[in-house]
Amino acid sequence: MYSLERPISLEQIVKKSRFRAIAVPIAGELEAKQALAAHSQGDANHNCWAWRIGQTYRFGDDGEPSGTAGKPILQAIDGQSLDKVIVIVARWFGGVLLGTGGLIRAYGGTAAACLRAGELVELVPTLEGTISAAFSDLAIIKARLIAFEGVQVLSERFTGAGAEITASFPEAKSEEVARLIADTTSGRSALAIKQ
Repeated sequence: MYSLERPISLEQIVKKSRFRAIAVPIAGELEAKQALAAHSQGDANHNCWAWRIGQTYRFGDDGEPSGTAGKPILQAIDGQSLDKVIVIVARWFGGVLLGTGGLIRAYGGTAAACLRAGELVELVPTLEGTISAAFSDLAIIKARLIAFEGVQVLSERFTGAGAEITASFPEAKSEEVARLIADTTSGRSALAIKQ
């Protein structure tokens, strides 16, 4: 599964109407709402949109006939197997009625062209886990975690005997990370994966 590396926009004219699409990577529903508020064009006749985050999706036609704008935008997202992305397509009416089929093609086509122009990044499923480490093992554990590709140390909380490290790591590498912790500390520390 892929998402966008960074926001991208694209504009095209369809029978004198101007369509401007902007696609933005998002992490959650709140970011989707913020992107919609930030990128809707106040002077446009319509700001139609769709977003997908995993199995959750939403779309809006903003006054266009039902099913002619938001749904084709969502189909453009799904057609390129993208996740964690919102696409907003603004339309400035140019005086020529497009009809239902024309609107579907214009909104879906503008969204798809915009997404194709963007740089993609692979989404790697991650897990979070905690490691309780004695002071004597703390420096070596952190060094090994940081050196392991895809691992990020998220936080470190000191306790009376050492520290508790919270880290994220690729789901596919969870057994390797657990073995790394156990081997580095001769079994004194272990990785506890958060559910």
